[in-house]
Amino acid sequence: MIDPMTFARAWVDAWNRRDLEAVLAHYAEDASFLSPRAKAATGNALVQGKPALRAYWSMAPVRFPDLHFTLDRALWDPAARALTVLYVSRRSGTAQRAAEIMRFGNDGLIEFGEALYGAEVD
Repeated sequence: MIDPMTFARAWVDAWNRRDLEAVLAHYAEDASFLSPRAKAATGNALVQGKPALRAYWSMAPVRFPDLHFTLDRALWDPAARALTVLYVSRRSGTAQRAAEIMRFGNDGLIEFGEALYGAEVD
């Protein structure tokens, strides 16, 4: 079992440091990730496999040098082995509520993730 806030803090901190390898260390080699922003950047909302995740996420600091996440909370569902991280994503002068749903395998690595984006905030 993971501690949801400890994991969420480490994940947010890795993103804010632009440490892509630390972010990817949480993902299985065959992980998949679903995001409307992936569709806008790559033409496909589903990114499959760690090499594809690395290629997609490596674009973020280049396209959005001011990208910064502020953690709100993390919710763990032990039956589903799923963590939902709620945060505020700041990029290009805009702040927006966001959630990442991460489903973990028995090895403790993320098998599937989905990013959801909500309302803009001040």
